[in-house]
Amino acid sequence: MKISEKLKGWHYAFLCYLTWGTFPIYWYPINQSAMPADQILAQRIVWSAIFAVLLLLVYRQGRTVLRAFKQPRVLGVFFITAFLIALNWLVYLWAITNDHILDASLGYFINPLLNVFLGWFFLKEKINNAQLLALISATAGILWLAIPAGQIPWVALILAASFGFYALIRKLAPMEALAGLALETIILSPFALLYLIYCYSQNTLIFSELNGLQMVVLLGSGAATTIPLLWFAIGARKISMSLLGMLQYISPSLQFLCGVLIFNESLSMERMIGYVLVWAGVIIFLFGMRNKAKKV
Repeated sequence: MKISEKLKGWHYAFLCYLTWGTFPIYWYPINQSAMPADQILAQRIVWSAIFAVLLLLVYRQGRTVLRAFKQPRVLGVFFITAFLIALNWLVYLWAITNDHILDASLGYFINPLLNVFLGWFFLKEKINNAQLLALISATAGILWLAIPAGQIPWVALILAASFGFYALIRKLAPMEALAGLALETIILSPFALLYLIYCYSQNTLIFSELNGLQMVVLLGSGAATTIPLLWFAIGARKISMSLLGMLQYISPSLQFLCGVLIFNESLSMERMIGYVLVWAGVIIFLFGMRNKAKKV
C-alpha cells in the first residue's frame, strides 16, 4: 500500500477518534436543557436514520439494505446489533448528561481489552502473555473501583460490553459501514418515533423549548453520529489493526480530560488508583501490540 494511502487512513482514523473524544463538548448545550437522555436518544436515532438514508441514496447502497429485509437471518442479527448500539448510545448520553463523563471514558478504555477477551472466548483467537497481563491489570482496576466505592462501575461496564458485543456480532455478520448503520437506525427509528409521539401525547416532549444552539446540536446529531463511523470504516481499510488500536485510545483519553478539566468532575485518590490499574493494562496491551507488529 502506498505511503499516501496509509497517511490518508491515519488521518481518517484520527478524525474519527478525535470526534468521539470531544462528544461531551458537542452534547454540552443539550445537557443544559431539560431534555432527558431517553428523548435525546430517540431524537438521535431519528436524525441519524434520515442522514444515513440520504447517504445511501448518494452512494447508491440502498439495494444492500433492501436485500437485508428479505433475509430474516440477516435482519435478526441486525435487530440485535441495533439493540446493542442503542443501549450504548443511551448509557453514554445518560453519563454525559448526569456528570459521569469519567465513567464513560473508563468504559472505552476497557473496551479494546474486552475485545481481546471476546476474540479469545468466541473466535478462539490466541492471547499472548502481554494481553493476558493487560486483562488481569484492567480487571484489578475495575475491582478496585467497585470495592472502595461499594458499587460496581456499571456505566463503564455496560458501555464496554455493549460496544464490544456489537463489534463482535458485526464482525461475524459483516456489512458495509454505511449500509449497516442505516439498517440499524431504520430498525430503531419506528420505536424512537413511537416513543417521541408518546412523550408528545403526555406533554413531556422537550423540543420547542430548545434554544437555537440546542436545536442545531440536536438536528446535527445524525451527521455527528454517521460521519465518524464512516471515517472509522475508511481508516480501518487503509491502516493496520495495530495502529488503529493505538489510535483508539485518543477517544477515552480526551473524554477523561473533558471530565476533569472542562466539566470539573471530582476524581478522588481511591478512584485514581483504579484508573491507574486500568491504564497500566492499556499500556501493557499497547506494548504487546507494538512488539507483535514488529515481528510481522
